[in-house]
Amino acid sequence: MTPVTDSDRFDVSGKVVVITGATKGLGRAFAFGLAEAGAKVVVSSRKQDLCSATAAEITDKTGAQTMGLACHVGQWDAIPQFVGAVQERFGRIDGLINNAGISPAFVDLVDMTSEYWDKVFSTNLKGPLRLAALVAPVMRDGGGGSIINISSVGGYRGAPRNSHYSASKAALVSLTQSMAAEWAAWNVRANVVSPGPFLTTLLEGMGRNTPGGLEVVAGATLLGRVADPDEAVGLIQFLLSDASAFITGADHEISGGRR
Repeated sequence: MTPVTDSDRFDVSGKVVVITGATKGLGRAFAFGLAEAGAKVVVSSRKQDLCSATAAEITDKTGAQTMGLACHVGQWDAIPQFVGAVQERFGRIDGLINNAGISPAFVDLVDMTSEYWDKVFSTNLKGPLRLAALVAPVMRDGGGGSIINISSVGGYRGAPRNSHYSASKAALVSLTQSMAAEWAAWNVRANVVSPGPFLTTLLEGMGRNTPGGLEVVAGATLLGRVADPDEAVGLIQFLLSDASAFITGADHEISGGRR
């Protein structure tokens, strides 16, 4: 019997991984990092031109098989066609990273409208639910798979004027635990990754518009800095690989140590 090595257990080569919100920020880093590790990557966001361009760039730089396909996860009825197209192209889905989400403008609770609340929850909660519910049976039929829902440390505690975002991300953690419980018998695992401060478009904008803002954010971590999106790829690869085969229903904080 050939022994299983650590490199074998962390292997994601050949796995078909769907990533939403994959044309910028953390999602883009996940797509490039997994492609470099040998995965077949489905690059998705709302705009087809960005999906196609990003997928082509990944293939050019890594040689990996990619598919650029737009899908607005906030639109419930658009998701089945998206999943069907991925199945038609690759025949299977081994990993799903529900990364797409919106970080909306600050709104006081007394000024919150039903429409605005629903917009945030449609993208940050209903989208991951709908996509995972359609992908999980595909994973089951292929022998299993791994679903990773991207939450946020912002979901750990409500903040003034950010209730809609915090509540949606907190609810995503609970939803993931339900996914893990319901789909364990299918060998489909579901986990959460909750990032802290990463240098995404949002934080870059804050750095430009708020003098000293990045320093304040960095100072709220034990490591005293803001992370590069590439630093989150290792955890994602671990959760997609056999090295994490006994991990499901868990929330993995990656924040540099919150103070």
